Amino acid sequence: MPARDDAERSGAVLSRLQLLVTRKLDGLLQGDYAGLLPGPGSEAGESREYRPGDDVRRMDWPVTARTTMPHVRRTVADRELETWLAVDLSASLDFGTGRWLKRDVVVAAAAALTHLTVRGGNRIGAVVGTGAPAPARAGRWRGAPPATGPGTLLRLPARAGRKEAQGLLRAIAEVETQPGRSDLGALVDMLNRPPRRRGVAVVISDFLAPPQQWGRPIRKLRVRHDVLAIEVVDPRELELPDVGVLPVVDPETGELHEVQTADPRLRRRYADAAAAQRAAIAAELRAAGAAHLRLRTDRDWLLDMVRFVAAQRHARTRGTTR
Repeated sequence: MPARDDAERSGAVLSRLQLLVTRKLDGLLQGDYAGLLPGPGSEAGESREYRPGDDVRRMDWPVTARTTMPHVRRTVADRELETWLAVDLSASLDFGTGRWLKRDVVVAAAAALTHLTVRGGNRIGAVVGTGAPAPARAGRWRGAPPATGPGTLLRLPARAGRKEAQGLLRAIAEVETQPGRSDLGALVDMLNRPPRRRGVAVVISDFLAPPQQWGRPIRKLRVRHDVLAIEVVDPRELELPDVGVLPVVDPETGELHEVQTADPRLRRRYADAAAAQRAAIAAELRAAGAAHLRLRTDRDWLLDMVRFVAAQRHARTRGTTR
């Protein structure tokens, strides 16, 4: 019965999220586009003068030599896009003190990205990581192979069409969270193998694993793809409330601790450590060249996504994408 209740809750949450995504994104993001991240693409376009922030790898040296002014070659974004999601559904995501659980925000982000991707015949696929071996049924999505990797990962093949995208979202939402720690680095590395044509890779996680575990796989992924990292955060992970003795359970290990939140020094140390942790995550993603979007369980995550996509478009019109 608990598993059935969880499945029913996941289905209800997914239906609500898809309605929000369809109504709001279609209203706020008008117009056609060539991908979620307006990247450089692969089709050669015209040249223009270099602007600070442009990628020096796109320097047009023949035009620069003729005009004696630095120029960059503009490229046309591919119309048919392949997007892959790396979705972290480890036990630490089953937590939330805001309007949503972190897991719900992860599924919401996947739903929004799917909605933005499937237009124009674009294909979308996903790899999903849990804390323990996932049930075989979770990997069965219209002929999808069973879970692969070290027993915690499953792959949903990339396909085009709204019906297929709906099936992918249902498969993600129905994955049962398992106890234990997931390997975010191994999850991201699944997007590197086998090598795929240039596209968009999106990593959705709380990134609580040590940066040295997942930083290198993301850097490797960035060599071939435009990478977007979506970090999901709950406000209680940033600061503690003053509520006296607070029992705290680590969802990945089951360890129970009692914390005296009335101590202002403890709350200050906690906030400082949390700020340092988030700064380290941001620095690692920046070093990897990934676009970084932070979503919170106590905020309007959809509005934050709209603002992010709009900022990416604005940066594209100015000649930069990050």
